[in-house]
Amino acid sequence: MADLSVSYMNLTLKNPIIAGSSSLTRTVEGVRRCEEAGAGAVVLKSLFEEQIMWDVHQAEKETSLLAHTEAYDYIRKTTHEMSQSNYLNLIKESRKAVSIPVIASLNCVTKDPWTDYATKLADAGADALELNIAIMPTYLMQTGKEVEGTYLKIVEDVRKKVNLPLAVKIGPNFSSLPHTAHALARAGADALVMFNRYSQFDIDIEKMTLKYGFRFGTPVDIHIPLRWMAVLATQAECDLVGSGGIYDGEAVVKHLLAGARAVQVCSVLYQKGLDRIKGMVEELEGWMDRKGYKNIDDFRGKMSMELKGKPDYYQRLQYIKVYSGEDI
Repeated sequence: MADLSVSYMNLTLKNPIIAGSSSLTRTVEGVRRCEEAGAGAVVLKSLFEEQIMWDVHQAEKETSLLAHTEAYDYIRKTTHEMSQSNYLNLIKESRKAVSIPVIASLNCVTKDPWTDYATKLADAGADALELNIAIMPTYLMQTGKEVEGTYLKIVEDVRKKVNLPLAVKIGPNFSSLPHTAHALARAGADALVMFNRYSQFDIDIEKMTLKYGFRFGTPVDIHIPLRWMAVLATQAECDLVGSGGIYDGEAVVKHLLAGARAVQVCSVLYQKGLDRIKGMVEELEGWMDRKGYKNIDDFRGKMSMELKGKPDYYQRLQYIKVYSGEDI
């Protein structure tokens, strides 16, 4: 029987399939169900700075004491602490409930709270921390260098305060992803999760309002992270995790061949149920048995750009196929 265990940020996972951050992991019961379904680790639903501030805002609206400055400050402080406290309790209770690694997730919109929140999540007992950084430049004078600098500053600041294994979940839209990945690792990231799936944008033409686009990912989404996984596998100087379009064991195998340490799954769990984790584990194990691999390190990275030795194939695959006729 094949050994599916992997080392991810020096954490031992029984298999490389991680239940990603979502509403499925926002409760202790949800975390327990992920473990029972076979997940190698779980990422808790993110602690969102917006949610904390929304809770504070609602408390301010509902109190009749706002005319008094001290009461106003008390309401803000108490609500802020309670909102955080719920998440800290989720970490503590989840750690007690399961034996697999529990990874806390943090998503902020302003610069200052990252280190404060990260320190509290670490103190609550998380096995690791995932920084879900999503900066979308929307202003003319905001340069790519400034955006990348913000990412690096967040990671550097958190690393100074937190000794936990630190993953950074990013999107693919950098002018030079290899350079940024290398810089993030140097700044203190132990792993990169590729890629963040941003909320899809749409417009309701009847109500003249904004609305969400399609909520879930699809199997087609695998191709962008898979290419970058293969390109970065030997360059990033940190662990890489695939995220996006992973619906079956074949997709898991592809990411591992490209160089991933592990994969995160999310949309498939909503659409197919948590039992899909067990199915993917069995499919991965079946493929390894057919190929004669005893453990994942026997084949991990075999299809990365450097090990494959044909970098043009990873950059201009479609043109090579069309003009050379070479079946690759």
